[in-house]
Amino acid sequence: MFLKTATEKYTNGCCGKAEKLKKELEAADAVIIGAGAGLSTSAGFTYCGRRFEENFGDFIEKYGFTDMYSAGFYPFETLEEHWAYWSRYIFINRYRDEPGPVYENLRGLVRGKDYFVLTTNVDHCFQRAGFDKERLFYTQGDYGLWQCSRPCHSRTYDNEAAVKKMVAEQKDMRIPSELVPRCPVCGAPMTMNLRADGGFVEDGGWHDAAKRYENFLSGHEGARVLYLELGVGNNTPGIIKYPFWRMTAENKNAVYACVNLAESYVPSEIKERSICLTGDIGEILRMDFC
Repeated sequence: MFLKTATEKYTNGCCGKAEKLKKELEAADAVIIGAGAGLSTSAGFTYCGRRFEENFGDFIEKYGFTDMYSAGFYPFETLEEHWAYWSRYIFINRYRDEPGPVYENLRGLVRGKDYFVLTTNVDHCFQRAGFDKERLFYTQGDYGLWQCSRPCHSRTYDNEAAVKKMVAEQKDMRIPSELVPRCPVCGAPMTMNLRADGGFVEDGGWHDAAKRYENFLSGHEGARVLYLELGVGNNTPGIIKYPFWRMTAENKNAVYACVNLAESYVPSEIKERSICLTGDIGEILRMDFC
């Protein structure tokens, strides 16, 4: 077990750490990318400030919302208003805004490598940047999918056409009642396929991706693996951060790398096989070292 008191804090690294990361990327037999919200933030997917204000000025004026994320939990009085908000939210984060070059730069760094991506992000940026979808595992859902709110069955539904229609036809922060999405099986309102509680649907695609990830891990036991953690915070460390620490400790040929805008931490047990860089992920991944 890794104890918090056994971790070491890293601040801005020098060129030597960045160069070491570059060499490990080149030498690794396999690269396992663990991506959190900080990666998409670096790509321009911010949820407050100007981007939020430009897209949700009417909701901000009426409700005093301060950021896109927390506003998504607001208990709107009607489904028409709920989906007016959420259709815009989905549209800009899943279908309209293209990720900045950070994802393309990352894809370039693993081009030709045996890699897999485990991510808690739900914005689909990896696929939009050209990553092989068979090498992606979105553990927490996808903005592009709906599920039954009950849920009465374990299937998800693509929402692109419906969301774009909601955005086009909404007025005064409401969508037409006939556009409110309902479950085709039981008639209950649909909801986002995002892991928020025990009602999250893990559909067939989710389980297929989980199995591919499991097979990738087992297929590289003992190999020279680079566990590359990008923008992972402390909200859900049990999904990426702690498993990466554990797998690095168990495999003496593995290296753990953490790139984060905030300070990075690493357990003392794997300190000698760790690279921690603090700074903008996009800047670091351009590999313009020294």
